[in-house]
Amino acid sequence: MARRLSYGEPSLTFITSPVQKQTERCYPSQTRPFTVREYARIQTFPDDAVPINLAYELGKSVVNTLDKIFKE
Repeated sequence: MARRLSYGEPSLTFITSPVQKQTERCYPSQTRPFTVREYARIQTFPDDAVPINLAYELGKSVVNTLDKIFKE
């Protein structure tokens, strides 16, 4: 069963493997599963760097920790 994504709506949850039964997602305009690399890109993993969202959250955490240290 392939679940077609929509261009204009949030996607269903993506898991780590695009080939598990009942979790297959496919393109809005093509009936084919996403590749592992495409899954990674959708989850904000750049091809050659730390995932953007991970880097952002890590940076926020570092700033919050440093703020707490220097406020004491």
